[in-house]
Amino acid sequence: MTQRGEVLVAIMNNLLDMSIAREQHWYRIPVSSVRRWLQNRWPPQWLAFYQTKAFGDEAYSVRYYARVLTIRQALRHELFPDQPRDERSLRRYYQLFLEPLQRLPEPIWSRRRRRIVFIPTTWEKFITAVEINDLSDESPLEDRLWALLRRCKIPAERQEWVQIAENFYALDFAIYCTAGKIDVETDGDTWHSDPARIPLDNLRDNVLETVGWRVLRFNTRQIQEEAEQYCLPTVVENINRLGGTKEGKVTGRRFDLGAPGRYQQLLLDDFIDDSP
Repeated sequence: MTQRGEVLVAIMNNLLDMSIAREQHWYRIPVSSVRRWLQNRWPPQWLAFYQTKAFGDEAYSVRYYARVLTIRQALRHELFPDQPRDERSLRRYYQLFLEPLQRLPEPIWSRRRRRIVFIPTTWEKFITAVEINDLSDESPLEDRLWALLRRCKIPAERQEWVQIAENFYALDFAIYCTAGKIDVETDGDTWHSDPARIPLDNLRDNVLETVGWRVLRFNTRQIQEEAEQYCLPTVVENINRLGGTKEGKVTGRRFDLGAPGRYQQLLLDDFIDDSP
């Protein structure tokens, strides 16, 4: 039986930390980061690593994972006693002790080379994921909409964090188009029926739209009962109005839900690739 957060995908952004994980079998996560980003998704049973550009050909992918044996808190100078003592020395970390690293049969790639910090997910999603967005485990509503977007090959990014001024906003689905950006939100009844959430959602939407995001919101009934008849066509219409999805091509990619086979892409100019 799966549990929320049983696998934690964490950032691996330098060779030293990878060497420690391989040879000494531990990894560190700031206590403050756990409190800010993970909350009820802690502690994990498994730890996996999202490698950044420091890893060359293995960058922007998840390839290695390990079972978590035990977790303790430690100060930075306890983890790295040979480093000079400074104000960072008193930072508090969770030290996760691991079994030897294992390698996935196939890497889990990030199509857009995303910058992530953590993705808590289930074991089932982890072992079946093809790309990084398959790992997201926020709600069944998101999963239902994601299944439709994936069938249509619409390149959405799940749980994309956007920084505006000093604030961070989590977008359920971010879709980047040639003439704009779309934020698609799945409004679960329990969360968004709270009257206290309404002014917060309005403020959030106004901030995002001010800097160029087009916000679409679908409620529980719409996603459960009208996902293909209403939600998906609305997303596609907005994508097409914004010139199609931006995927490193000269011309945006538009979508035609009425094409033969229904979920076929409407190609324009064969999408000439201008990438190096």
